[in-house]
Amino acid sequence: MSVQLDGEHLTLTDVCAVAEGRAQASVSAAAIEKMRRSREPVERLAAGDEPIYGVNTGVGLLADVRIRREELDQLQVNVIRSHSTGVGPPLDRAVVRAMMLIRANVLAKGLSGIRPLVAECLCELLNRGVTPLIPGEGSVGASGDLAPLAHMALVLIGEGEAEFRGAVLSGKEALIRAGVAPIELHPKEGVSLINGTQAMLAIGCLEWKAAQCLADTADVISGLTLDALRGTPRAFDARIHNARPHPGQRESAARLARLLEGSEIRQSHLTCRRVQDAYSLRCVPQVHGAVRDALAEAHRVFSIELNSATDNPLVFDEEILSGGNFHGEPLAFQLDFLAVALTALAGISERRIDRLVNPALNEDLPPFLAGHAGLESGLMMAHVTAAALVGESRVLSHPASTGSITTSGNKEDFVSMGMTAALKFQRVVRNTRAVLAIEALAAARALDVLAPLRTSPLLEQVRAQIRAVSPPITGDRAFHRDIGALEQLIAAGGLHVE
Repeated sequence: MSVQLDGEHLTLTDVCAVAEGRAQASVSAAAIEKMRRSREPVERLAAGDEPIYGVNTGVGLLADVRIRREELDQLQVNVIRSHSTGVGPPLDRAVVRAMMLIRANVLAKGLSGIRPLVAECLCELLNRGVTPLIPGEGSVGASGDLAPLAHMALVLIGEGEAEFRGAVLSGKEALIRAGVAPIELHPKEGVSLINGTQAMLAIGCLEWKAAQCLADTADVISGLTLDALRGTPRAFDARIHNARPHPGQRESAARLARLLEGSEIRQSHLTCRRVQDAYSLRCVPQVHGAVRDALAEAHRVFSIELNSATDNPLVFDEEILSGGNFHGEPLAFQLDFLAVALTALAGISERRIDRLVNPALNEDLPPFLAGHAGLESGLMMAHVTAAALVGESRVLSHPASTGSITTSGNKEDFVSMGMTAALKFQRVVRNTRAVLAIEALAAARALDVLAPLRTSPLLEQVRAQIRAVSPPITGDRAFHRDIGALEQLIAAGGLHVE
């Protein structure tokens, strides 16, 4: 698979394919021509007397300082070096690859005024497996993700550090082993590499894919739980949801109704006197559906950002204009919203787990789903783990985008904190996956207890998938292995039905 960049048509699917190493990247011929045309006025104006931000002036508060003509190339190198101030653990390899691809696509739009060579070199690093080592912390999300992108750019000029074929090397050595020549930066090219939102957007795209999988998985697992608790699927009747037609709500309700068709357990209690289930069962479409709608809006925003010019200044024909497209606020909002949505998804799952294990909340299942309650603790502590994860996610879902701190001598006086929002969302996704794994473990055990009654044919497929990685519970054991195996199954897109 090959992804051709033109600054206009990059998709989240493309980003994930390249990030995961399933596709290579190149710059289209049309994009190369656009970049060449935008480069001409930069070279001409850089040699003139008119001040052009980041071309013949300093950056940030130093924008009023003019740079001598013979020092213009050195300015670009200095910008990259001085902005490489990241700290903390390095970003995941897939995130860095996504960053590189998205940045190359921004440059391919032809508004940055750089040589095509710069974007082509980013693609070459991707295709040859050179991955810059980028510390994850140090960006305030305006002027974009300066520090992460600077660490990326260091490797392009043969500095910094990079991973190549499993080894962490100096940037220079990694380029030598990969057979890629370092580039010499010319006016504007250093600034054009680091102004933008590509770090937060890279995390957003990859974690969006993971979160979408969790939304689908949550529907399936909640179906198992509802049947294990002898709940009623009547709350998923399409007439109810057509009367409040939020798209995500209707989708989740339809999925649940289909998943539960033909359940023997349901048939066994059709005449019971229970009228309504608890909210964590009855309102699954309303909650899961709201998560789906949040994901749909984030997809819309991310898709626009993937093909947007986030550089500064931008080149329009013969004019170079300074603006603020690097500001991460549109992404920061969505990343904050997604952390809130996934925390709710984990929260309602934890409430269902409690109903499965808490003897005060159900009459048909043994305390904590233990075979010999008292001698065995069953899934008592698995529920505690879920509660701990939800508690952490509640803290992490506090918005970052409202927490601007003025930087750069008060020139950058309102920033997005979008990278902070992205890193928080990444953690919330992982927490939510673990909580859903615990619910899957508990629901499968509860269904085992109800044997010989069986759930629906579709949900029996799901139970078989669970049992393929987590054997039936016959007594207390170290359940962290089961939880980990189920997390991996969910992350790989498992717990699905044909």
